[in-house]
Amino acid sequence: MNTNFTPKRVLFVAYQFPPAGGIGVHRVVKFVKYLPEFGWESSVLTVSNPSVPLTDNSHAADIPATTHVLRARTWEPGYHWKKKVSASHAPAQGKNPESMLKRLARTTANMLFQPDMQILWAPAAIAAGKKLLRKQRHDAIIATAPPFSSFYVGEQLARYAKLPLILDYRDEWGISNNYWENKQQDPLSRWIQTRMQARILRHADAALATTPSSCASIQQAADQAGATTRCEYIYNGYDPDDFILQGDSGGQLVRQDYGNGLDKFRLAYAGTLWNLNSIEPLVQGLERLGERSPRLLERVEFIVAGRRTAEQEQLLDRLAPLSCTCVRLPFIPHDEAVRLMQTSDCLALLNSNVPGAERIVNGKIFEYLASRKPFLLISPRGDMWELTADCPYALPCEPARPAEIAQGLADLVEQHRLGLQPLPPDWNPSRHERRHRAAQLAQLLQTVTNTSSLSPTANGKLQQQLQPHTL
Repeated sequence: MNTNFTPKRVLFVAYQFPPAGGIGVHRVVKFVKYLPEFGWESSVLTVSNPSVPLTDNSHAADIPATTHVLRARTWEPGYHWKKKVSASHAPAQGKNPESMLKRLARTTANMLFQPDMQILWAPAAIAAGKKLLRKQRHDAIIATAPPFSSFYVGEQLARYAKLPLILDYRDEWGISNNYWENKQQDPLSRWIQTRMQARILRHADAALATTPSSCASIQQAADQAGATTRCEYIYNGYDPDDFILQGDSGGQLVRQDYGNGLDKFRLAYAGTLWNLNSIEPLVQGLERLGERSPRLLERVEFIVAGRRTAEQEQLLDRLAPLSCTCVRLPFIPHDEAVRLMQTSDCLALLNSNVPGAERIVNGKIFEYLASRKPFLLISPRGDMWELTADCPYALPCEPARPAEIAQGLADLVEQHRLGLQPLPPDWNPSRHERRHRAAQLAQLLQTVTNTSSLSPTANGKLQQQLQPHTL
């Protein structure tokens, strides 16, 4: 037995990392947490002064002591400035001077800062990354995006250190530019970024997607670029440690009362609401339910937690005349969001009916699965429908069919009114645990580094985790 085994080390380039909040930080945090079980320690190159809308310190305990976190300063303006010129800061105001100035500022920023404003982080990040790579041995680099300037930083560091590069697409580059706030682009910017992506793909050893369809789309981009990049997909997942009941009463979670009584049917959505995850289909479903069964609608308490654009707030305003209770919460930390999931009667998942949405698998779907609660899967037919085809908790509905949404809600609310508590189905979400995803990434890292020199313990765990779970 080799007693002199030294773990391999991978450098993550991740602009979105704690204390930044939101779903974008979870993937890297959980990889970093579980990779050591499979022979890989991690370093993380991130930003010291992130210009982001959300902060969340609930992930601190997930980061192992062996993880080296290096922070480099960005020259971006603070998020308060970004918010002032944001397309979602206020409802559209036509052609008044203020709106025109905001549009001009957004257009100018999109043209000047390629591929995104986070490119202002790149000079300091590259300098800090080179210093780290000179000081400490690393075996591979993983750059995760968006923002896609992280890919540029990762490419430059991989060239400098002559290390394998893996590009982790949390979202597709094109979908991100088409739908993200303030990112609608002019033809010149699209041309520049198409060439930029092609160049980076040609240098990368592998590209990771989060869904099968996105993997195929990225493979097509690589083929068009003349790249020989290996394209794979690794789903997101859930961490069972996040779902350990912190017992309030006999090991059971007591749900928070928002002043509307605890006997109502609680429908919850936790996450950002914007054009790619619009609340409109669910609002339409609640309106239909009110038309057909007003007494059932009275029993509904709808809780929406997270950041919302002005347009989405206007859609929620349509619920005011209805008999249901609507509670609007701001962004809540991840641990509180998990608690909300566990203490609700039904959850909602939203993907708008727009091109490309069928290839998106929302990260929170895996936590919904872990919660073992019924959830309305309001999304175009695609990867999420296929992923949950065997899940008895999923209630798939197309966004353009509010009558189906209303019917699904009516059935659940009526069961709740009658006090029906069906036995939990014999279904286990454990195949979606983050530990399995880390095992998949460790296997890919071994492949791109052409190494099998893991400790016997780590190699055994890797094979055990991968046996029923392939990339």
